Amino acid sequence: MKIYEVGGAIRDSLLGKIPKDKDWVVVGSSPEEMVNNGFKPIGKDFPVFLHPETNEEYALARTERKTGHGYHGFNFYFGKEVTLEEDLSRRDLTINAIAKDAKGDLIDPFNGQEDIKNKVFKHVSPAFSEDPLRAIRLARFHTYEHLNDFAIDGETADLLRKIVASGEIASLSANRIWAETQRSLGSSNPNIYFEVLLRFNLHIPHLENLKNFACNSSKDIHARWCELQANNDFVINDKLPVPNDFINAAETLKKLLSIKINSVDEELIDVLNNVAFERNEELIRKLVLLPHLENTNKFILKLLDNIKETDFSSLAEVANEQIKEEKFKLLKEVIKKSQ
Repeated sequence: MKIYEVGGAIRDSLLGKIPKDKDWVVVGSSPEEMVNNGFKPIGKDFPVFLHPETNEEYALARTERKTGHGYHGFNFYFGKEVTLEEDLSRRDLTINAIAKDAKGDLIDPFNGQEDIKNKVFKHVSPAFSEDPLRAIRLARFHTYEHLNDFAIDGETADLLRKIVASGEIASLSANRIWAETQRSLGSSNPNIYFEVLLRFNLHIPHLENLKNFACNSSKDIHARWCELQANNDFVINDKLPVPNDFINAAETLKKLLSIKINSVDEELIDVLNNVAFERNEELIRKLVLLPHLENTNKFILKLLDNIKETDFSSLAEVANEQIKEEKFKLLKEVIKKSQ
């Protein structure tokens, strides 16, 4: 049995970045041997194990063969005779196909170090086009701060177009697309993810209404999603399992956009009743920093502060049929103070 550190951790170390996680590949072992050595099996499709002490992932070296559609359409073989180079050859990009042995020596059969030096994303083999998820993951890799300035190799770009032409992007689950999208929204530069999707038509069908990729005005993940929605007329999430907190955030921005300083009281009060200013205070303070609210952000913050200072507890002593009228008076006073 031989164990090698592989993948993104090696790539990041070569770029001077401290890896968050480490992945390992085990050559010359079997599931039974791994379990006997105390490793905990977690893989569903192929043997992946958690180290009994570090909890890091260890996978048996394997080969794969395309048998169906999507990223699940593969058969895997993980016999003891599978070599390290065979395992590395099935990986997506050359920069992710570098291994390090126990002595610290690098094994780099596909010249990943050279591609890191040249700052280029290059596929390991033509089999790159067999897995549509690799196209989406490449777009996400682009958002990493230390990979922002990498270019996509011309032949790799051709394979991205081949994936699109095959129609296999549609075979990816909406859950998986959202997972990659959410991770990209939390990255250093989410714009790049959506720009790559648009450039290669990878946004169809899951994000087919996407037209404008700008979403980088805030560092907050919910505000970024809201900005993207606002730049696309709030119509880009109808095919994705977007969590309620993201949906509610976008709805809040949509309502805030309806606020005009010169609006009549009735219109403003209707918005104030629907936005839940106090409950959404933290979110609102982030949303007003977006360029879409540049002309009304000061007014919105005054409304927020004045709502917080208003004592609504008196409404508890008012008869039910008068609550609406009394609340209207209180909110009218809030508006007056804010203008």
